[in-house]
Amino acid sequence: MSQKDPSRTEKATPKRRDKARKEGNVPKSQELSKPVVMIFGLLILRIYLDTIHTEMKSLMRWFFQDGFSYQLTPASVYTLLQKCMASIALMVLPIMLVVAASAYVVTRLQVGKLWAPKVLKPKFKMFNVIAGLKRLFLSKDTAVRLLKNIFMAAAVAFGPYLVIKQAMGEVLPLFYQAPEAIAAYVLRTCHTMFYYALVPLLLIGIADLLYTRWNYEEKLKMTKSEIKDERKQAEGDPVIKNKQRRKMFSVMMMRMMQDVPKADVIITNPTHLAIAIRYNALEAPAPIILAKGAGPVAERIKKIARENGVPIRENKPLARALYKIAEVGDSIPEEFYQAVAAILAQVYRIKPNRM
Repeated sequence: MSQKDPSRTEKATPKRRDKARKEGNVPKSQELSKPVVMIFGLLILRIYLDTIHTEMKSLMRWFFQDGFSYQLTPASVYTLLQKCMASIALMVLPIMLVVAASAYVVTRLQVGKLWAPKVLKPKFKMFNVIAGLKRLFLSKDTAVRLLKNIFMAAAVAFGPYLVIKQAMGEVLPLFYQAPEAIAAYVLRTCHTMFYYALVPLLLIGIADLLYTRWNYEEKLKMTKSEIKDERKQAEGDPVIKNKQRRKMFSVMMMRMMQDVPKADVIITNPTHLAIAIRYNALEAPAPIILAKGAGPVAERIKKIARENGVPIRENKPLARALYKIAEVGDSIPEEFYQAVAAILAQVYRIKPNRM
């Protein structure tokens, strides 16, 4: 038998499950629908039995009484055929509809809404004789199906055997009974045999459903490398993403440093943080942060500021708050208007031409 791949230890991802469903690979028990269909078939038969009896009785009475004197012509034969077809449909069609509906509901509850046209595409690998023989004789699924069929055959045979063995002593007295009594006895016996077979079939169906779902999950399991590859495809290669991130950061830093000479003042921590602020009433109603940085970036901002004559002012609480709350390109928050205005006023008194 084929062995399970020990490297497949991870649960299937939603993408893997969706791909399997699109290919028609869903967990569906083939055995559960049989006892369920039998149960609903028996229920509708019990409910509809009187109607079947009345219709059958009427049909037989016509054939054995009026049928002998019926004139057979092409038109009368056609009429008789229509009548017989309508009578048979009345007896059989409701039972067939209930059985078909119950089979559909059981399947739908197992697999949900499913449309998988890929199943209809021809698979040429199915014509591989060697692979087919391996699946037939060396597959765990084949062994499981064989065991299920053996249990089901035993259940279907053993139940009727017990009933018939018990009923053997009641057969001879039926010789003196009326036809209706004999028919009623046969129906009761068949009903008992049905229940004897139905209970083990239902248990086997439930067990098969649980096994099918477990086996489906086991087959869908993925290796850690497969999950990593799928994540790379969905999110992008981390190496490439890091390169792109570094490139974007480099472009942003270059643009930010180009804006530092346009600042009115640099507010510092004084050594760890630096925030470049510009205020122009024609551009924005509040001061704007042109650049900010910590560590080496802060040192670079201050260096460019000194080279371009931009004033540098130390204000630890304000620098920390602005660095934490505001981003580059944002206006400063309203609660910091007064503190920033006081610093800008000092700068403008020293260099009024920057107003």
